[in-house]
Amino acid sequence: MRDDRQMEPSGGADAGSSGAGGVRGWHPLAALTLLAGWLATVGNVPLWSAVLRAQAALGWRGWVVTLAWGLALALVNLAVLAWLAAGPLRRPVGVALLALAAVASYFMLAYGIVVDASMAANVFQTDWREARDLLTPGLLVALVLGVALPGWLWWRLPVRRWPARRALLVRGGVGAAALALAVALLWLSFQDLAALMRNDRALRYLINPYNSVYAALRHGVGQRALASEPLQPIGLDVQPLPAAAREDEAPLVVLVVGETARAANWGLNGYARDTTPRLRALIQQGQPIVSFVAVTSCGTNTQTSVPCLFAPEGRARWNPSRAQENLLDLLQRAGLAVTWLDNQSGCKGVCARVPSRQTDHLQVPGLCRGDECHDEILLRELPGALQALPDAARRVGTLAVLHMMGSHGPAYFKRTPAGFKPFQPECTTAQLQACEPAHIVNAYDNTLRYTDHVLAELIGWLAQRRGPTALLYVSDHGESLGEGGLYLHGMPYAVAPREQKEVPMLLWANDAMQRRLGLDWACLQRRAQEPASHDHVFHTVAGLFGVRSAVVDAGRDLLAACRRAG
Repeated sequence: MRDDRQMEPSGGADAGSSGAGGVRGWHPLAALTLLAGWLATVGNVPLWSAVLRAQAALGWRGWVVTLAWGLALALVNLAVLAWLAAGPLRRPVGVALLALAAVASYFMLAYGIVVDASMAANVFQTDWREARDLLTPGLLVALVLGVALPGWLWWRLPVRRWPARRALLVRGGVGAAALALAVALLWLSFQDLAALMRNDRALRYLINPYNSVYAALRHGVGQRALASEPLQPIGLDVQPLPAAAREDEAPLVVLVVGETARAANWGLNGYARDTTPRLRALIQQGQPIVSFVAVTSCGTNTQTSVPCLFAPEGRARWNPSRAQENLLDLLQRAGLAVTWLDNQSGCKGVCARVPSRQTDHLQVPGLCRGDECHDEILLRELPGALQALPDAARRVGTLAVLHMMGSHGPAYFKRTPAGFKPFQPECTTAQLQACEPAHIVNAYDNTLRYTDHVLAELIGWLAQRRGPTALLYVSDHGESLGEGGLYLHGMPYAVAPREQKEVPMLLWANDAMQRRLGLDWACLQRRAQEPASHDHVFHTVAGLFGVRSAVVDAGRDLLAACRRAG
């Protein structure tokens, strides 16, 4: 018969003995309490740093509230461990929780991010190119100190075993008691905690490791619902558009979806540095380019913004869990040719039903290195992609979507060729916290200078076409460059800073397109000074082609008010 002197066998320290009496090992509840305390303290450094900053003005009262919250979190951890980390699950559950807490804490401390469902979606959607940029020496240190060392100690920790019935009763009772006590502590400090959460809503996304678990579960549930729901069509009432006599008389629109470009650093919008010199020169030469100066994005990450950008509802009504057709489907239904060229991590499902090309497999000297290409690869691939589309559809009109790598961080320096680095010195590591703030901005501004070059080259190519042609550029979301301790993007929209939500957008349209639309360019320049958003893109692009449907709202077409009657 086994008793309290027995320990979990592991083939190592857990099964050893010392002398006649043997090694008693740790009491099971003591071991769980140790891990619960570690997770609540060391595993939540970002949380407590934020809480103490927020509570600094409250003096001793703030310390009391923080202590109550910390004890409550440790008790919740103890309850979870008592119920889950039992028997053979003790070791793997403990290590998994250590890993979740350490990795999330590192990224929250290094980049000022928080962990919510949209951030979980970013993780699951990230490809190797993006993930590789995040593998920094700092992350390695966090894995060693936060996972490898405590995980090894936890795995080797000798813990006594109890008979199954006793273990079930004791663990169940301890878990229930710990949870009840945690609830009591939170209730006693509820007024102060509620005020704290109202003033700093991001705190709820810092609670390790439950933020990661909740975010992953919520993302998984949403993806499962999306996969199980039949695709909902839109624009079934749309009428096929007439074909032109020749392909070069049919409208061609290129929609360029930028990546991580923020309006605050966009030269055409008044930034102190001229990050858009070629576009500015084209305007001075008389090219019809208008820059919209007050544009907000649908989300703060690509996984949210790109699908929302192509949806008719707009940010307030868009549901990421609803399987629904998008702008590309509507245009195809109207008889148009549609193609998608991607130099990033994919179209997030938007291009699933149209011809598409990915550039990461290309090996073009001067443009590509390894599994990444600079954005000029899109210009190289565009003519071939257009020629591959059906002739009959091209005579109706064509939309080509170019999805840029743009200013994707944190390795901004990788996004620009050697000849496009006018701002020096630049940060040359993905570990942004190791760089001078000015060097980070230099590297980021260089990416905008390169985007300016790519857009100017594309306009130059399009300007040679005699038929109605337009280019619409809009970034998917913005970026934080260290303001308020935040880097990158992906903050929950309600608490995200303006740098992550305000994006550049511009339109170029040749004379033939302006005549086709009856467009008053001076009127459009005035409209560009007013607020706009991603909500306008679906309806504006549909309006460029003259697509009519109940799903197309002329009130959200940025050009509608500037079209001459008749």
